[in-house]
Amino acid sequence: MSLVKLSTSEEFKQAVSENEKLFLLKNSTTCPISHAAFQEYQKFAAEQDNPIFYLNVQEARPLSNEIAENFGVKHESPQALLFEKGEVKWDASHYSITYSSLSEQLGK
Repeated sequence: MSLVKLSTSEEFKQAVSENEKLFLLKNSTTCPISHAAFQEYQKFAAEQDNPIFYLNVQEARPLSNEIAENFGVKHESPQALLFEKGEVKWDASHYSITYSSLSEQLGK
């Protein structure tokens, strides 16, 4: 499945309402650590049947901040979040974002 880029609050809300489980990566386009995490995320996304979402923090700062505020998760970049039924069930940042850490969340 492909990666789906989110830029607005409306896009995010629609994605959460349409997907019981939703992975979201907050990606920085200028950070080498974020680049490495994005590569792991892409590898993970390529094997999924459902859409996998991301946002670029530099382009969607208001959305990134809204997610941090509304879900009580401190903003980090890169940061992977797993939403289930509209709630954050898991998050990881920096070097903790790996293909295996993402895949582990599917078994839970």
